[in-house]
Amino acid sequence: MPTTFRAQMSVRGGRWRLYVVLLGTTERWPEFSFGRRSVPTLAERSRALKRLGFEPVEDGEWSWSEDSEIVGDPTTAVILIATTQVRSRAGVDA
Repeated sequence: MPTTFRAQMSVRGGRWRLYVVLLGTTERWPEFSFGRRSVPTLAERSRALKRLGFEPVEDGEWSWSEDSEIVGDPTTAVILIATTQVRSRAGVDA
């Protein structure tokens, strides 16, 4: 398994959620729901990652992108997606 992973945060149904992408595995991706509409702060994201057993990599930054709700249809609602690199916390298996 790789030493770093990609964490993503998106909003669906008006609620933000954060999950860690575990490619190359059949394991369920760790996920945390913030349960609200406002964008989680950096501190809240770090706490959520810690609860999932991960931490941001040193100098890791969040990058934002947007997509359309219906792929290929630019007239549908915009979906915001934030990503950053994370690693498994010491002593915690991914």
